[in-house]
Amino acid sequence: MLQTWVLEEHHRRLLVLAGEAWDRSTNARTIIDQQGAVYFDRFGQPKIRPECLIERDAKATFARLLRELDLDLEGPAASSRPPALRSIKGGR
Repeated sequence: MLQTWVLEEHHRRLLVLAGEAWDRSTNARTIIDQQGAVYFDRFGQPKIRPECLIERDAKATFARLLRELDLDLEGPAASSRPPALRSIKGGR
């Protein structure tokens, strides 16, 4: 699949980082699925598992890296900047 695109070394590094972020997210999700999203501390108070935050951050990192790579089938974008995020109607 990598042969489909011509990637510079920094693009390859971004792709590796995206893969690592995906792996981190998947590993965190496995633990969440096994142990749940919440645990109870020594006082009996519910707390969010650290893996939930790891999963959230890793997914955001993965999405940003893919956006930065701008791998599409139409070829490179006219601009050297990453594509803008689309606004959602009624959003911020």
